[in-house]
Amino acid sequence: MQTTYKKSGLIEKYRQHLPVTAATPVVTLGEGNTPLVQAVNIPKLLGYPNLELFFKLEGLNPTGSFKDRGMTLAISKAVEEGAKAVICASTGNTSASAAAFATKAGLRCYVLLPHGYVALGKLAQAIHYGAQIIAIKGNFDRALDLVRELAAVTPVTVVNSINPYRLEGQKTAAFEVVEHLGRQPDYLCIPVGNAGNICAYWRGFKLYRELGITSDAPRMHGFEAEGSAAIVRGEPIKNPETIGTAIRIGNPASWQEAVQAQQESNGKIDAVTDDEILAAYKMLGSAEGIFCEPSSAASLAGLIKHLKSGLIPPHSLVTCVLTGNGLKDPDTAQKVTVVDLSPVEADLAPLKKVMAL
Repeated sequence: MQTTYKKSGLIEKYRQHLPVTAATPVVTLGEGNTPLVQAVNIPKLLGYPNLELFFKLEGLNPTGSFKDRGMTLAISKAVEEGAKAVICASTGNTSASAAAFATKAGLRCYVLLPHGYVALGKLAQAIHYGAQIIAIKGNFDRALDLVRELAAVTPVTVVNSINPYRLEGQKTAAFEVVEHLGRQPDYLCIPVGNAGNICAYWRGFKLYRELGITSDAPRMHGFEAEGSAAIVRGEPIKNPETIGTAIRIGNPASWQEAVQAQQESNGKIDAVTDDEILAAYKMLGSAEGIFCEPSSAASLAGLIKHLKSGLIPPHSLVTCVLTGNGLKDPDTAQKVTVVDLSPVEADLAPLKKVMAL
């Protein structure tokens, strides 16, 4: 007897809302359907007990970040269009996702990385998935420029967020937020690096509103790192710096659409400091048991900032997007929290002493 397996992945679930046809070969790793977890301790800890706060754990996608949502569609369409190789510039997460999905599809994958500015967990993934990795003497923005130039003269398909299918796939996260909550949140807080994800969420929320699935859409509050806050400053930053490697981008590719999303939703794009990011990063772990990469914590850091300033009322329903898994950047966790790992004798008495029991 032949077994019939249930199809998985975002393309199959949301096919009617995506630019695919019956001829599109679906390349999937089972991405999507990530948890939306309610915070039970942070609202009280912050002094806002009436705040309804949920975290969208995108780090539980197959390669550990939200990038898989767009990559399943970008790679599927690349195969449909006859591509033999794909290329991306990356601060880490895109490289991991592109390499994994390209391998699944039987495509070659080329990755340009800014030398010395990629967390080792992400680099290890791209290596493990078989990508050809090239570290350049320049930042992400220069790497993306080179990717555009290479695509113009060589037969490779770009799978950065400038690929139109990437944001179409990523908008499915907004669908899931609505479905899990049973309504749209009042506010969505999200990190901003290359600025594609805030655009994608807004596309998703708008579509559900247009279809009558929801009666409204949330206000979009995006947060750049202060050292990489090109949109907030109103000009590109030549040498962006932040502990959040995933959002260390000085000239966001989706800048204009991100501003449009902020304006259309009556939201706000703001900046948070590295100290604010790290405080939120530690709070997520110690108060809620959530381990995200530092850049992800920009969403919570921004929420805290806007609660304090009154931009977000303390009785709101808020979703914070946590874009990547903490295992992407384990070095930061060890640096920001000092733990004494000196060995003790394997006997009850010294154990009780160390444990203060």
